[in-house]
Order: sequence, then structure tokens, then C-alpha cells
Amino acid sequence: MSFPVNRPRRLRATPSLRDLVRETSLDPADFIAPLFVVPGEGVRQPISSMPGIDRVSADLAAEDARALFALGVKSVILFGIPETKDPVGSSSADPEGPVCRAVSGIKSASPGTVVITDVCLCEYTSHGHCGLLAGESVDNDATLPILAAEALAHARAGADVIAPSDMMDGRVAAIRAALDGNGFPEIPILSYAAKYASGFYGPFREAAESTPSFGDRRAYQMDPANVREALKEVEHDLAEGADMIMVKPALSYLDVVRAVKERTNVPLAVYNVSGEYAMVKAAAANGWIDGPRVTLEILTSMKRAGADLILTYHAKEAAQWLGK
Repeated sequence: MSFPVNRPRRLRATPSLRDLVRETSLDPADFIAPLFVVPGEGVRQPISSMPGIDRVSADLAAEDARALFALGVKSVILFGIPETKDPVGSSSADPEGPVCRAVSGIKSASPGTVVITDVCLCEYTSHGHCGLLAGESVDNDATLPILAAEALAHARAGADVIAPSDMMDGRVAAIRAALDGNGFPEIPILSYAAKYASGFYGPFREAAESTPSFGDRRAYQMDPANVREALKEVEHDLAEGADMIMVKPALSYLDVVRAVKERTNVPLAVYNVSGEYAMVKAAAANGWIDGPRVTLEILTSMKRAGADLILTYHAKEAAQWLGK
């Protein structure tokens, strides 16, 4: 019997050989851990649809960030749930709000942690939309000054990176101008450049109390069917001053991640969103899948597709598994 000269199985024979030739690797430093911050002190509220994830007060967010840093997860992104909401999201720029308090607390407790703040109005508006309303439509241009004020409040609190997620046209330029004009030209912007109107956001809306009171967000978030539009969005945001860009969600949009990677030369983040997390947790809890194995396989697929950074609710546990 004649055998081929080339036998790919030769390099799969042992764990050490597989490690030696592995093309894609995960490191806890690749992860950005989302933290949901609420008013008060000593508050920890489990999120029922996201097992293992809690809403926490600013003091406990600082403790969680310090613990994450010890595991090698050196970056967090903050989402705030305010005491009160109104139609214009005025509490988004409150210097005493949960996000600003958490920023300063984390920078004190864990100075090496990169603190990223999400900039959007959906958590702060009484109607749950990501901008100011004109009737039942979101008024793009009227929203920009509010977003810029929110970003500026976060910068003054000590945020390292500003991450606008609202999908208003021109918001990167508005935020860049506000930061530069107020003494913060060094703060980078991580833009949610390609954020799709996805069905995978359900658990997040429970966590952030941000479900729209009417309609949906399809008029400003992207159509899941489009790839070329994502490239256009990315180009616009980079031209407006974004330093890093993001594709959200991640798992069902790996083709978009690859397309963006091939067209850009800036750091590329993906968001392993709440619905993706919840599905893995539910299947693992029922014994249908090996949770740790599937989680690391999913995260590896995102890195393999071209992501440099991964926002993921699995950050803590994945770092622990990688460290074993």
C-alpha cells in the first residue's frame, strides 16, 4: 500500500506538538470584562438570565476589577444603571453617577486596569432608546451633545478609553471634539463601529434595564444581512477619529470580523454578547455541552477570525481555565 509523503497528523500526535504549531492562542489580556454598576454601596444583584454575572455598586466593581487583574484580565468596560431616568438621559453625565464613581474607585484599587466606559443613552432614558426622541423617532443630531457630555464626564472621572455604542451618525467626531476641546486629547475612542440590530441582546437588556418602551432599534443599529455597510461604518468612524473599532455581536458575525480585519490596521474588538453567553450557560447547565471546552472554542474562533480584543462575560472563568 502506498502512503502519502505529507501526513498532517504527524503534528497532532501529542499535546506538546499541538501546542508547538498552534496558530491562534488566547490570553487573559485579550479579554475585556463588562461590569454593570448600580447606585449604593455593598450591592451585588445576580442577573437571572446571565448566570455568574452580577450588577454591583461602585465599591464592589473596584474589588471585582482588582480580582480580574490578578487573573490577567487587565481591562473592564462599565455600564451604568442610574438612580433616575428621564426622556433626555440627563443622568448619563452625572459626575456622581455609578459609572463615574466606579471609574475613580477602580483606578484607585487597581491602577493598572484599563477602564473603558460605554457611552450611550439607553440605560439613562425613560423610554429606553439610545438617543433623544422627536415623536417616535430618535433625533440623531440632537443626541450628539448629550453623548459628548457623557463622554466628557467619564474622562473627568479618570476613564482610560471612551466607547460609544449608540450608533448615531457623527458621534465619534462629536466626542473627539469634546475630549480634545476640554483637555483630554490623549484619551482614545473605541467605537462600536458595526453594531447590529441583533436578537442576541436580550439578557443585557435585563441587566442594564434598557429595553425600549416602544418599537425597536432597527432604525439606527445595522441590518444583520449587511457586510459592506459595516465596512462603510468602520471607515466613517476611523475618519472621525476612532482609535479602535468593534464588531457586535461576535459569534454570528465572524465573516464581518474577517472583512473588517482585512480592510483596517487598527485594533479590532468584538463583543461576545449576553445572548451568546446565556446560550452556552443554559446548554452546559443541562449537560448538553462541555461548558469550558465550548467557551474556549468560541473565544478562539473570534481571535482566529481577526479579533485583537474580546469583550466577554466569560472573562473571569476563561482566565481561570487558561491559567490551569
